[in-house]
Amino acid sequence: MKELSLNILDVAENSYKAGSRLTKISIEENGSALTLTVEDNGSGMKADVLRGVTDPFFTTRTTRSVGLGLPLLKMAAEGTGGGLAIESRHKDDFPDSHGTKVSAVFYTDHIDCPPVGDVVSTVVTLVQGHPDTDTVFTHSKNGSVRVSLDTREMREVLGDVPLDTFEVLSWIKDTLTEQYSEIQ
Repeated sequence: MKELSLNILDVAENSYKAGSRLTKISIEENGSALTLTVEDNGSGMKADVLRGVTDPFFTTRTTRSVGLGLPLLKMAAEGTGGGLAIESRHKDDFPDSHGTKVSAVFYTDHIDCPPVGDVVSTVVTLVQGHPDTDTVFTHSKNGSVRVSLDTREMREVLGDVPLDTFEVLSWIKDTLTEQYSEIQ
């Protein structure tokens, strides 16, 4: 994928498909290291599935025989000297603490490091596509959170107003865009 924001979209969509009610997405920049993390409380993966998820010819999907999202993310991270780590706890084995955490480290000073891309549109798309689940997004630099959005906080203020209404999505886009403009 040409941009990390597309990887975020892909991994987060997997979280929602796994029944996640809360998906946390973070981008952390420390020096030349950029860590992208997507963590969820979905159903998690059993050990045999976890072992195969970075194989491009392994998939649990029935519509096609390959799954390229995580293998492409792994390849992109390793191409910069970084790597990919996946932790998962399946709901059958951990009924009270299941979910998956995917972390990819990229080195931004490497010529093959993809750009972060349009993270604002990615977050808006995720909220629009999954308005009944919660999404927490943070982008920090050297330990300081610079950009953030938490749909749980939005729900407290909005009450019964759905998150996928035009006005709410426009507000999310404008708020994230404003936060990014203040750090650039």
